[in-house]
Amino acid sequence: MDELVDFAAVAAQVEAACPRPDRSKGGRPPYSTEIMVRLVFIQSLYNLSDEECEYQVLDRMSFQHFCRLAGELHIPDARTLWRFKQQLAQGGLGGRAIFEAVSQQLQAHGYSPRGGQIVDASIVQAPVTLTKSEEREALNEGQAPEGWSSKKLRHTDRDARWTKKHGKSYYGYKVHANSDARYKLIRKIKVTPANVDDGQTLKDVLDASNTGKRVLAGRGYDSQANRDLLRDRQLRDGIGRRAKPGQEKRQRRDARNTAINRIRARGEHVFAGLQQLGGKVVRATTLARNELAVTLQCVAYNVKRLVWLAANEPAH
Repeated sequence: MDELVDFAAVAAQVEAACPRPDRSKGGRPPYSTEIMVRLVFIQSLYNLSDEECEYQVLDRMSFQHFCRLAGELHIPDARTLWRFKQQLAQGGLGGRAIFEAVSQQLQAHGYSPRGGQIVDASIVQAPVTLTKSEEREALNEGQAPEGWSSKKLRHTDRDARWTKKHGKSYYGYKVHANSDARYKLIRKIKVTPANVDDGQTLKDVLDASNTGKRVLAGRGYDSQANRDLLRDRQLRDGIGRRAKPGQEKRQRRDARNTAINRIRARGEHVFAGLQQLGGKVVRATTLARNELAVTLQCVAYNVKRLVWLAANEPAH
């Protein structure tokens, strides 16, 4: 990973997107942005909390070498790491800068988006906040429930939502991702509360740079608005079709859906890879911070995938 990714270039884009505080008037010099970017990358790759990341960097020489901290008397502690991520999360600029910088390097290595686009979504669970129904309604409306202290409010996730899938309830967020069918690299992402319908986000994750014209998506994206969107952008419709209420099975429709799902299954491999990295669970209590965490997990997946591609599959 260290050989294939130019983390100095990634750090430069992060500094351009969200400049760090000026310390010219005094104070302890901050750790370089490159060191901090390497730290959050290691954290995402191994699904570590801030405290675990500090401990592991202290304990492992390999981590210290990777983070350019070998021989240093002091390393960034958990609080320093937390503050850096807070800076990255503001406006979502830092996470997007890291994702875009790595995406550019993927293309520089020859792994341009090709083969068509696979669009899908997956639930990312968050710690459940135990509330009464009236308290939940107040939180969903952006208000503080009656009798709640400011401390309790700060420790409550007011952005996560409940949703149901296959009859089972989930609480948290949803990651909507676009991966290319050729290399199975994540090209576009959007993080929303879990109750957002998949079909509403198609326009946000379409990738104009993919050389393939076909967009493959599940039946959750089946709507006239999405079909019109693909037609307007001159993309081929590979969206699975839903059965209409009371409609009997149609052999032609089912055969079409089966043919789409054979290719669309490659998108499930992407989410399986994210799950191995811990990308199906988040720890923070706001959409902005959890969006950063999911974005960094997607970056870690892409770099891990890049290493495999470079070793096993030549670029075109």
